[in-house]
Amino acid sequence: MSTIVPSYRTVQQLLQGQFFSIDEYQREYKWERDHVDELLNDLLEKFWNCYHDGDETKKVSSYEGYFLGSIIVSKRNSKNYLIDGQQRITSLTLLLIYLYRTTKNQNLPVVQSIAPLIFSDNLGETQFNLDIPERLPVIEALFKGELYTPDGKDESIQTMYSRYMEIEAKDLAGELDKALQNFIYWLITKVGLIEIATDDDNYAYAIFETMNDRGKQLSLVDMLKAYLLAPVDDPEKRKNANQIWKKQVFDLISWGGVNQLERDENCIKAWFRAQYAETMRDRKADAVDKDWELIGSAFHRWTRDNRARIHVGSANQNLTLMSEHFPFFAKAYMMILDASRDYTKGLESIFYNAQNDFTWQNTVLLAPLCVTDDQNIVRRKIAVTATYLDIWLMRRTVNYVRVGYSSSSYAMYILCKEIRNKSLPELVDILSKKLANEDVTFEGMPSKGRKGIEGLSLNQYSRRYIYHLLARLTAYTEVGAGESDQFDEYVDRKSANPYDIEHIVPDNFDLYKAAFSSEQEFEDWRNHVAGLLLLPQDVNRSIQDEQYEEKAPHYRDQNIYAASLQPETYDHRVKFRNFCQDLSLPFKPCEHFGKNEQQERRKLVLTLVNRIWSPDRLRGYLT
Repeated sequence: MSTIVPSYRTVQQLLQGQFFSIDEYQREYKWERDHVDELLNDLLEKFWNCYHDGDETKKVSSYEGYFLGSIIVSKRNSKNYLIDGQQRITSLTLLLIYLYRTTKNQNLPVVQSIAPLIFSDNLGETQFNLDIPERLPVIEALFKGELYTPDGKDESIQTMYSRYMEIEAKDLAGELDKALQNFIYWLITKVGLIEIATDDDNYAYAIFETMNDRGKQLSLVDMLKAYLLAPVDDPEKRKNANQIWKKQVFDLISWGGVNQLERDENCIKAWFRAQYAETMRDRKADAVDKDWELIGSAFHRWTRDNRARIHVGSANQNLTLMSEHFPFFAKAYMMILDASRDYTKGLESIFYNAQNDFTWQNTVLLAPLCVTDDQNIVRRKIAVTATYLDIWLMRRTVNYVRVGYSSSSYAMYILCKEIRNKSLPELVDILSKKLANEDVTFEGMPSKGRKGIEGLSLNQYSRRYIYHLLARLTAYTEVGAGESDQFDEYVDRKSANPYDIEHIVPDNFDLYKAAFSSEQEFEDWRNHVAGLLLLPQDVNRSIQDEQYEEKAPHYRDQNIYAASLQPETYDHRVKFRNFCQDLSLPFKPCEHFGKNEQQERRKLVLTLVNRIWSPDRLRGYLT
């Protein structure tokens, strides 16, 4: 007789010594970047709410757990066939591979606990626990850190490769720093799922259909709505408020044509934190959660406990929040989502920050808003705050200052309080003064001995930011020369022929060793941001090994930032020549590209970034 067995499993219990596969008719691995980002942000937020500076790893046993939902498996032939849960198990495996490689490189003891969750030793051969034959080559390449080209492979392989690259680019290890091992032990021992297992496929699919057909548990948004409607006795007012609320929730979860059930919760978290959070938990032993954290975990209860602060409690107050405030902030939130996805004139900085994966943006941009603002003021407040964040972020990234979720959470909490409900002139004044008084600029960060652009070279941490910076330099130069703004095309990694970072100098130390004391000095010089360009992938791959004198003529037909290395560009592009003269930009053609030429190019890069990320941009939103 067939059996159905539900069991709670930690990540470690679920994956260790187990093999998972899928039937060939199952759908592809389809998780987008947003899905993985949300998973990682949720995990990090829960972890940071538990961790205190200096915690030993054994302290993890007292941390709160995190529930990842349920999966359904059909057990056949010593394997678990995933009926529901493929997306989460695959994403977890990609995260674990990243953590395995990182901890192995750092010689951390926890690597021994991660390894069995990814592979098993089968008579001396590595057998991956995610045992889907057509996907094994990409899993093995990622696991071993080998070069892999997903071009032309099936959808799942390309998606897995892309999601892994994005996980790696997030540099979680750098953000977690000394908390890395604690996070990993917490992930594998305190994060869990319900595994619903059966040995009958028909049962498995029946369970899947039943679970997806039946109503789901009340969400935090549902419970907040119930609290707000409770004191409203008038049936018509109650009905009207409920309809308005339901419409906002529907618009949020269906935004962009892709249903995401947590999007309404994310909106309310961002709104309440931006507008009402007055306190934040201290990073010390036995510290308790405060406004910032409580809104993130249970905003329905926080609302009840802080009703005077947010002006709810009576029927009229609750109706105002439901019928006026929620639609106002939901509309602003969706404007931010729109501009994060689509490169929008006037709101470009939102797109820039989204490309840099700055997850606090959606919260901070709501802070200066007032429900009495008209849409013009809303748009300008959002735009100027996003512009400030763009400058704030890029000043830090070129100085190797981390701006990830946890690294920037306190700064963003303080910023929300400083700009909350400010008028547009007040907002511009506050943000301008903050930038003027900063220790960190594109010239460097003296307090930490950082050198800004002068010290910016390509490495695992900086790659994503250098790519972004090169795209901005390229787009700015093109626009200045009278061409269209193609920034969104430069950063589109889904394009059939995406842009890649091009080294102006080939990776050939022998050609240049007379000018350098060591190969490491050559590599540092070659990888400097002033020695890099953006070129279409096919062009980059066809010329990357050529010497500068051979490849430089190819630059003439590319973007103007690359073409500026060729003298013909100055003869044939009058608008570009005028652009350089009008702004005194030190563009120069280069017959050869050695130390002196790159040094001149460094001056150019510094001049351009100080124009692109000029604080003067903020004043432009006042008119």
